Amino acid sequence: MDADTWAGLVDQFADGAYATVKGRVRTYVMHQQLLEHLPPPPASVLDVGGGAGHQSFPLARAGYDVTLLDPSPAMLDKARQRLEGLPAEAQRRVTFVEADGANAGEAVDGRHFDAVLCHGVLGYLEQQEPLLDQLCQRAAPGGIVSIMAGNANTSAVRPAMERRWDDALAAFDATEEIAVLGLLTRAHTVEQLTDLLRIRDVETLRWYGVWLFVDWLDFAGAELDPSDTKQLEATAAVELEAGRRDPYRQLSRIFHLIGRKGPT
Repeated sequence: MDADTWAGLVDQFADGAYATVKGRVRTYVMHQQLLEHLPPPPASVLDVGGGAGHQSFPLARAGYDVTLLDPSPAMLDKARQRLEGLPAEAQRRVTFVEADGANAGEAVDGRHFDAVLCHGVLGYLEQQEPLLDQLCQRAAPGGIVSIMAGNANTSAVRPAMERRWDDALAAFDATEEIAVLGLLTRAHTVEQLTDLLRIRDVETLRWYGVWLFVDWLDFAGAELDPSDTKQLEATAAVELEAGRRDPYRQLSRIFHLIGRKGPT
């Protein structure tokens, strides 16, 4: 993703999208899903395309050694600002690297990590192979690879909920859409991503849904108040459970896939 593009979107992304109920639910649900598979702290985590640190900073708070890699200077500046809100001990566990994910190996001097995260990045790339190569190569033997991607099997949900019926009909066979930030995004199926990782010596351990009810409510125009703590906690609990179960997880508009690198 071009750094200049993100420079114009950083506030909308970091201060807007993540401050909504959907944004907070995403962070919480994926954090809980990660903790089911990560080795205990202080294991090392590389967050590729980590943006403003919304996913990796909670890991730093939990004791993990985090390296946040992102190509956008504007996004990294936002991450540094947000880092100041963490306890000093957690701040010391975070390292920033400005680089494109496709060049991650060189940017981190060939280092391997106990876990490699890449959440919401793959879909923005026209050429995805170089990034996938790096995600799998940066994982240490037996390490975790965590990817969040758009669910191609539910591409018709958003236009249908917005009553854009012609777009919804076309979306049944589509893998691309203009997402909420106004950027073209590409979706995958769990099976496609599983195959792409397997040829890179990463076997899928489990996959989860991330947004279901909260996503549909949002697109239907329902008002969800992020300041209502009780309602937010209840929403997150339901979304966490839905993301673990069939058929609910299959209906989520994005999915979270976690794999393990081979032992050699």
